[in-house]
Amino acid sequence: MWLLDKILKRLVRKGPLIVIDHDGRHYTYGAGTSPPLTIRLTDRGAALHIARDPRVGAGEAYMDGRLVVEPPHDIRDFILLIMDNAQSSGGLDRKGAVRRAVGNLIAKADQINERARASKNVVHHYDLSRQFYEMFLDEDRQYTMAYFRDPANTLERAQVDKKALIAAKLRLEPGAASDLRVLDIGCGWGGLALYLNRHFGCEVLGVSLAPDQVKFANERAQAAGVADKVRFELIDYRDVTGTFDRITSVGMIEHVGALHFREYFAKTNELLAPEGIMLTHTIGRTGPPGTTDKWTRKYIFPGGYIPAMSELVAALEKTGWEVGDVEVLRYHYAYTLAEWYRRTTIHRDEIVALYDERLFRMWQFYLAGAEQSFRHGKMVNFHIQTVKQRSALPMTRDYIQTEAARLSGLDEAPRWHLASEDKVPRVAFGQQR
Repeated sequence: MWLLDKILKRLVRKGPLIVIDHDGRHYTYGAGTSPPLTIRLTDRGAALHIARDPRVGAGEAYMDGRLVVEPPHDIRDFILLIMDNAQSSGGLDRKGAVRRAVGNLIAKADQINERARASKNVVHHYDLSRQFYEMFLDEDRQYTMAYFRDPANTLERAQVDKKALIAAKLRLEPGAASDLRVLDIGCGWGGLALYLNRHFGCEVLGVSLAPDQVKFANERAQAAGVADKVRFELIDYRDVTGTFDRITSVGMIEHVGALHFREYFAKTNELLAPEGIMLTHTIGRTGPPGTTDKWTRKYIFPGGYIPAMSELVAALEKTGWEVGDVEVLRYHYAYTLAEWYRRTTIHRDEIVALYDERLFRMWQFYLAGAEQSFRHGKMVNFHIQTVKQRSALPMTRDYIQTEAARLSGLDEAPRWHLASEDKVPRVAFGQQR
């Protein structure tokens, strides 16, 4: 416990945090007026496992039941407390320069996403059962940032507004888009493609490397009677052929890897018609290029990387694109992740029965850790609108808000029904403890 004690004494100023070691000894860190947050370590080696590599060890200890957060708090409270302190004190990284350099090289090597490896990485994350994702996503299964025009909005409302905003930036004009072809790269469960067809009548091809997503999306298109206009294929974007008037890329480029950004934008430039528009929606870094943390690479998104704006723009400049519009969406994903965490927690018993306690804990840790990255860390979302010819866009960006507001008014957001919904109150943004 001596090494973990040393780390926590340096790190935790805002508290109080109480750690109960396996032998019953109590350690207190930080000052504050809130009720103390208490964690308990259940075996002799847990403290050392965490201390040797806190960013990985804490997650593994929680997943394996070696770190327990005592009620009324939970792992989200613990993560937000630690990361709030880390922001103030300079962070958790105990590695020396050599170890950091080696770690960075390994992280970059993980981003080499050739076709076979890219497919394997996608399946690792997205091939969990449909039932699992239904427990915490909205009814349209949007597994990317929702757009909270009002922080009090439901997740369902915010996801409708996200699709409206994307459609507006694609400039699909009512009554004139039925002959347009749209490519949706990384189409998920098909919600955006079906939305674009429903409101504009355009033909949409969705592509993904996740077999069950493609199967389910085609089932949805068939059920909606639009399978002749909206289809989904299990194919790598690099193997797509043809010409498209619009391209959407929502939550996709995070899986490409920095080493492949130029390849990605060169291919999409090849696929887009001369007067076309592409909208890239991605998580992004507010600072310079970095690396994906080891725990996330190992357990959640192997091969994944969150790009810096400089990396994206550099790749775009070298592949024939012109940037038409950029928007930085700052806190929207924090709201989204907090609600996913709430719904996941509500469904604990079902998730444990479907998989096991370890996966449930892993998912909690992932969602809470991701939320703190958008609250206390350096993660945001980018919308980058790109064109081949600047004449494809109007003189001002007023059309975006006008069309997004019109589209938002067309759809009444579905209500998320759950008998046990009141078991876990909605998390208020800014609520830490």
